[in-house]
Amino acid sequence: MASRNGVVFEDFFPAMVEKLGAEGFMKELCNGFRLLVDGDKGVITLESLKKNSAMLGVQDMSDEEAICMLREGDLDGDGALNEMEFCTLMLRLSPELMNTSMKLLIEAIVNF
Repeated sequence: MASRNGVVFEDFFPAMVEKLGAEGFMKELCNGFRLLVDGDKGVITLESLKKNSAMLGVQDMSDEEAICMLREGDLDGDGALNEMEFCTLMLRLSPELMNTSMKLLIEAIVNF
């Protein structure tokens, strides 16, 4: 799958949801957030994204790609991603999950 900026990735999220369930998948997304977060600020910044991106296998991400990712996910306009913005962005990047998002939302609420 190609994104608007040309980065290509395989969409493993549907398989993860199937294996982990909605609650387990959301926990994994939160773990991904914690890997990228700036520990002092509590959000993902451009600097923390570039510094920690190797842990997710995207160490070759250009500054432009990192800025695009932050810009696309930054819902409150502060230039960084909080946990909710990060999880929302990750879900939006998976077309198959977007098609089944209502089912996942209901399952997560029921299990909460």
